[in-house]
Amino acid sequence: MPQDSPEQLARDIAAGLKGRGFQAYLVGGCVRDRLLGRRPDDYDVSTNATPEHILEIFPGAKLVGAKFGVVLVTRESAAVEVATFRTDGVYRDGRRPDQVVFETDPQRDVERRDFTINGLMMDPFSEDVIDLVGGRRDLEAHLIRAIGDPRRRFEEDRLRMLRAVRFAARLGFDIEPDTFGAIRELSGKIREISPERVRDELVRILVEGGARRGFEWMDETGLLAEILPEISAMKGVEQPPQYHPEGDVWTHTLIMLDGLRDPTPELALGVLLHDVGKPSTFRVTDRIRFNGHVQAGVELTRRIMNRLRFSNEQISQVEALVANHMRFMHIDQMRDSTLKRFFRLGHFDQHLELHRLDCASSRRSLHSYNFARERFASMSPEERKPSLLLTGHDLIRAGYAPGPEFSTWLDAAEDAQLEGRIATREEALALVRTLAAKR
Repeated sequence: MPQDSPEQLARDIAAGLKGRGFQAYLVGGCVRDRLLGRRPDDYDVSTNATPEHILEIFPGAKLVGAKFGVVLVTRESAAVEVATFRTDGVYRDGRRPDQVVFETDPQRDVERRDFTINGLMMDPFSEDVIDLVGGRRDLEAHLIRAIGDPRRRFEEDRLRMLRAVRFAARLGFDIEPDTFGAIRELSGKIREISPERVRDELVRILVEGGARRGFEWMDETGLLAEILPEISAMKGVEQPPQYHPEGDVWTHTLIMLDGLRDPTPELALGVLLHDVGKPSTFRVTDRIRFNGHVQAGVELTRRIMNRLRFSNEQISQVEALVANHMRFMHIDQMRDSTLKRFFRLGHFDQHLELHRLDCASSRRSLHSYNFARERFASMSPEERKPSLLLTGHDLIRAGYAPGPEFSTWLDAAEDAQLEGRIATREEALALVRTLAAKR
């Protein structure tokens, strides 16, 4: 086991605590994942040692939650959180307890946690599991069950409702009926959670695996209508069967989410939102049409992502995915200049993957996808964006006064260059002279 791995660091921390006479256990997600045969993403240690004792034993550690008894111990690239056993007081803000009481009994500690499968402890040396809340039973039954009274758990921290959905989706589990009922009953309270916390949980649902089931659970529990009413509005919005035999916009989007494999957050959001403009543009004329749905989708995407406090960079990329997803329809008829400019879009691989999922989730024809993939792979970056033959400075030196025509002339010169009709600066200037004379 590498010296700087979180697992080895957690074992060394436990050894250090036990050597001073304290209890020390692996706790939470790392225990759950090990029992499921999954590789844990991180490790946490729970102990009866106070933060002061932890800092004394590990001098380089840092308090990251002084009020809650959480200390971060690091070594090289590994980091492990060490938390003192505790019970929680009242949660007045629906997020954190007003006060905590440090405990010496691990039973008291696990009873304040969210779900039984996250309340398991393990001795890091013997690997004996300490199950004080029935977590092993629920792991075997593939159930997400709140510890104790689910309503109380969700009133304490409303984000736990979304966490229940995320764990159910990621692990392929069901949500235990009382826990499910409490989420439905309290779903409206998710709006009391900060947009940033909701955003982060949504992104995890989209990228950790099981995104389709995650959004189905969100719909069934009532959380979807509270958080993303624009996505909920897709249900029942029919599409022309000749293009979308799979069904309505909601069904189409779910199938695409089901096809995601280790996506970036931007790609996953692009898939989720690519048709978000369809409900508001639904019309029946000679057939079902969605005229203007792309522009409507871009505007809704911006509104949704701003509401959830995404970064400007992420918003820009997801907007681009939504804005350009229909351009593949006639890609094999594009002029070379148009095609090369299209290929210059940032993270074009994401545009390409969104289109593949779109095709695979409807008529299943991958003709345009294969054409785009092969042409893109065949072009070097220099072919897609060669050094310009002509710039605005060249036009000024040639005696032209700056004006609105400059951009038109320069675009025309670049188009001709991309299409192979000109190859030198002199040919580019000759083209501009011709255009200027026509003006």
